[in-house]
Amino acid sequence: MQEMLKVAMPKGRIYKQAFKLFRRAGLPMPDDSGDDSRRLIVTFPEANMEFILAKPVDVPTYVEYGVADIGVVGKDVLMEENRDVYELLDLGIARCRMSVIALPDWQPVLNPRVATKYPQVASQYFRERGQQVEVIKLNGSIELAPLIGLADRIVDMVETGQTLKENGLVEYEEIFPITSRLIANRVSYRMKNDRIQQLCDALQATISLPE
Repeated sequence: MQEMLKVAMPKGRIYKQAFKLFRRAGLPMPDDSGDDSRRLIVTFPEANMEFILAKPVDVPTYVEYGVADIGVVGKDVLMEENRDVYELLDLGIARCRMSVIALPDWQPVLNPRVATKYPQVASQYFRERGQQVEVIKLNGSIELAPLIGLADRIVDMVETGQTLKENGLVEYEEIFPITSRLIANRVSYRMKNDRIQQLCDALQATISLPE
């Protein structure tokens, strides 16, 4: 009997889309993903897999330290956390983008303040453009920052742009597109290579097919 493959992924949209993708790839997953329960660990004996449901920002940490063999996580988190993991596959799900956002009447100022959940991403972006900014880390409601004068601009994820529109904000520039990625622990990738590679091949074949 193969050792169970431990998979870390966030609850919510990414989990639902990844679960659907795993089923399409031929894994013997049940109809019920178990995402609606309060359980933090969901086991699927038929697929010989155990899902560890975590906050998105923690997924690469769980994978790096080996408590999960593989994980599903957004490119935004990978860029911000910079964890020592293998990025195996672009799953093409949970599409959105990282953008610079401000009020429509925004004008450049000296040493502007930028609010974001992604201080590393934001700092690198402006540094590469030779712009000196003060980055303020926030954990939620980033859109509020320019509305109350805390920051001149924000750097945040945009999916449909509806939240920005409702708050009178404008997307000025896309930094990079975001999709969810399959990542692996370096030791697990060596020790369970056949199993992980088989999963990658099945997912890759599924991604290339129309839904």
